[in-house]
Amino acid sequence: MSERKPLLVMAAGGTGGHMFPAQALAELMLRRGWRVKLSTDARGARYTGGFPHSVEIEEVASATFARGGPLAKLLVPFRIAGGVISMALRMRKDKPDVVIGFGGYPSIPALSAATLLRLPRMIHEQNGVLGRVNKIFSTRVNLVACGTWPTDLPEGVEGRHVGNPVRMAVKERMGAGYIAPGLYPMSILVIGGSQGARILSDVVPPAIASLPMEALKWLRVSHQARDEDGKRVAQFYSENAIDADVQPFFNDIPTRMSEAQIVISRSGASSVADISVIGRPSILIPYKHATGDHQTVNAQALTEAGAAIRIPESKLTVEAMSDAILSILDSPKGAEQMARAAVSVSKPDAAEELAHIVEQLAEGAGNEGSIH
Repeated sequence: MSERKPLLVMAAGGTGGHMFPAQALAELMLRRGWRVKLSTDARGARYTGGFPHSVEIEEVASATFARGGPLAKLLVPFRIAGGVISMALRMRKDKPDVVIGFGGYPSIPALSAATLLRLPRMIHEQNGVLGRVNKIFSTRVNLVACGTWPTDLPEGVEGRHVGNPVRMAVKERMGAGYIAPGLYPMSILVIGGSQGARILSDVVPPAIASLPMEALKWLRVSHQARDEDGKRVAQFYSENAIDADVQPFFNDIPTRMSEAQIVISRSGASSVADISVIGRPSILIPYKHATGDHQTVNAQALTEAGAAIRIPESKLTVEAMSDAILSILDSPKGAEQMARAAVSVSKPDAAEELAHIVEQLAEGAGNEGSIH
């Protein structure tokens, strides 16, 4: 009989910020001979296209108080309880060696079941401020791994700084050669994250259109826009004779990023990790409604290193964006320096560190409490 492979159950919510680090860890654990299951909801399942095929995807019932009417909110505890019971039954049938939550409401059932069954468990927090679900579980897990440092943790909770794991496709382009801006074809990548990208769709196209013709004629834009904004954004670029590819989701962000002279982005933890590992000058616009203003914290390392220009949403105008783009395009040497500075603050081995902790937890199974 073949030896049983150890099992890692990952639980993650339905945004790229939670799913991309989970994907990076899955890629590595499979190579280390583990079986990997991903527990998420229907929204999260949309992000699983890039996951290795051997990852088992389990859709689980969870819910949030943040959406829906009064009746939907009333049913939330029952939906979550149903998800927890179903998850606990699955875990008793196929016992995980470690359970890791990456945040988001869909991670509640798996982490709750792991707590009930006293299984080795941990969370990974991508941002410098704990998300709501991770905050609840931070005192109920063996370890909190942190993507951004320092992370604001509850009293008595120890965190370990590992960084934010990046997918294999990003790591393969680590420190990819940067071509400074010049009088030849250049590209700008605009990514908005899964929430609040509308402001970038409002401000970036006119900011690019107002650039001097000398720069404009060499530019190509890849712009990630929400479904409802895509048509007008594409039309604006077209009417202004700007070569642009507008899509709701790019499956080849690592390639586009490594080819870009400038990245314009929200400062979600995964985007910041990708930008720093690949090493590109960036213009970051933190999402002002992010919990605890964590996107401003996420942008800090790149900003302080001189790798990024941070524009608060309250100061984001067409002129401010245009000036920021021009300041990078007009200074090839400065742009090269920004690219180098980005790489200097990256943590390309975050997935390896996280994998090491998972293996340590599995080895110390049965010892309730944290590992050191």
